[in-house]
Amino acid sequence: MPVELALPAVAAPGEPVRPVVVDTNVALDLLIFGDPRTAPLRQLLAEGRLAWIATQVMRDELERVLAYPHIAERMDFYRVDAPRVLAAFDAGARLVPVAPKVAYVCKDADDQKFIDLAAQHRAILLSKDKAVLCMRKRLMTLDTQVATALVLEPVLEPVLDRMPQPVRGTEPAAAA
Repeated sequence: MPVELALPAVAAPGEPVRPVVVDTNVALDLLIFGDPRTAPLRQLLAEGRLAWIATQVMRDELERVLAYPHIAERMDFYRVDAPRVLAAFDAGARLVPVAPKVAYVCKDADDQKFIDLAAQHRAILLSKDKAVLCMRKRLMTLDTQVATALVLEPVLEPVLDRMPQPVRGTEPAAAA
């Protein structure tokens, strides 16, 4: 069930950096597979509009997943190895302390750490896990947005800014 979160393609003046928590599957898409759905995430991270936060436990999970035979096979196909993926993670994510548990408990205990961290930091949580996605409405009460991917919306100029302006001296005369 894809759930996209739309963000403006251009930063608003004074827009604060938003934290983002990326679950392991989305991290694999971003760091190994080059999934086109991660392009907006990659762009917003590069522009400094989003700040990827993670914990050491999340990094350890990624390292463990990289050793799975089916993932190792895919890494061979993409010509990347685990040290390179972990180096990209280390370069892109800022490690923060483990977050305290929130009131909402995920059916998949492995995903709770992502939920807790996102809730503590009022972050965007990117996940493709159904157990996480079904918690979207509850997590919104904690100022946490959950999505499978980000999309960039073009910023449209207001219509009035595009309307022709009268040339000086040609304005209609005021009624007397």
